[in-house]
Amino acid sequence: MGNLEIHLVFLCCFALTTGTTDTQNGQEAWGYVAVRNDASMFWWLYYANSPTHSYSELPLVMWLQGGPGASGTGYGNFEEIGPLDKNLNRRKYSWVEAASLLFVDNPVGTGYSYTTNANAFAKDLNMVVSDMMILLKEFFLKKPEFQNIPFYIFSESYGGKMAAGIALALVQAVQRNEIHCRFAGVSLGDSWISPLDSVLSWGPYLYSMSLLDDRGLEEVNSYADQVQKAIEAGNYKQATDLWGATEFAILRNTDGVNFYNIMTKEPADAVVEMAVPMKNHYLVNLYSNHVRRLQKTSLDVLMNGPIRDKLKIIPSFVRWGGQSNAVFNNMEEDFMKPVIDIVDKLLAANVNVSVFNGQLDLIVDTVGQEAWVKKLKWPGLSSFLSGHWKPLYIPSKPDEAAAFFKQQNNFSFYWVIKAGHMVPSDQGEMALKMLRMITRQE
Repeated sequence: MGNLEIHLVFLCCFALTTGTTDTQNGQEAWGYVAVRNDASMFWWLYYANSPTHSYSELPLVMWLQGGPGASGTGYGNFEEIGPLDKNLNRRKYSWVEAASLLFVDNPVGTGYSYTTNANAFAKDLNMVVSDMMILLKEFFLKKPEFQNIPFYIFSESYGGKMAAGIALALVQAVQRNEIHCRFAGVSLGDSWISPLDSVLSWGPYLYSMSLLDDRGLEEVNSYADQVQKAIEAGNYKQATDLWGATEFAILRNTDGVNFYNIMTKEPADAVVEMAVPMKNHYLVNLYSNHVRRLQKTSLDVLMNGPIRDKLKIIPSFVRWGGQSNAVFNNMEEDFMKPVIDIVDKLLAANVNVSVFNGQLDLIVDTVGQEAWVKKLKWPGLSSFLSGHWKPLYIPSKPDEAAAFFKQQNNFSFYWVIKAGHMVPSDQGEMALKMLRMITRQE
């Protein structure tokens, strides 16, 4: 029997395998779902652990990480919203206080998810969505206790683009009675909904923050214009290449500004590595900037050590994050395609859509987010734009706005102050309040 056949045998076994445990952090469960013959996706569930409500009284939230190729079961879980941090200490503002959490490593090859066929990685959003529909159908069959609980999809970065497509397909699957759940809404955090609007806003945003001078602004805008021309010509692969070139122009002109929080500085060695594109392939650099950074050495050690030992069902040939580079590379052509039209379809279907963005994010800055929102064909847009935002406060700082908020019908926007790309990591208390607002607990 060859290696591929052996792997396929393992796949069939682990597709039916789940784990569960009761700990001081509450009840947990995890498992694999075979979404295709040569591809399996990993999920990890934390039941809500509230001192005042049972999990059946609280919503279920699925968290989708970005990249593509970044792991929700790793980064989103231990760096942002899970019950424990990466040092396995209790997180003060964990979302398990207000919801059950379902982390899914997607697309296939991300985190603990894997494929045994080099041709089986997702190439576009349609394939990502198709795989997730299979997983969600299986999940709600295995966990019928969640079928009548409000189900929300929360996302971050490229995860938002995937979340939009998944949400639309889920609405249709529920209507066809193919998936049994109470889908309640989708939340797009610092999301890659319209890549072009983000890229075009980078130069002006950095200039307004005194991080670019006139000459630097001219250079960055020149690269951004090339990205626009490639997208308008339908050459999305070239647009991805030029997107990378635009990033490197910014790094050269800003002494290595951190794309994920402009008020923090990249380590000196990281700046040198990112600012000098490798001659062989720009994707290597882009992967390093946007996926590998979410697989820090400490997190890698945790996920491939103690967590792997705890889960017990990870196949021996699978290493957490081991296929993430291939995930990123295979989505190259899809990367710069916008999904504004999908958000419009969600709003038209009366799905609750929320957008949240960190004030200090660059890669998906708020200026770019507002730009694509203004392109929506949603009938409520003019009323939304003409409305005034409201300040939001948190108990620890009752006299200082932690965010601003605006809502019109089934669309809402949260501007989170002093947060970068990873809003829950930077502003945990405000993120938890936002979760409660979106899921109608406040």
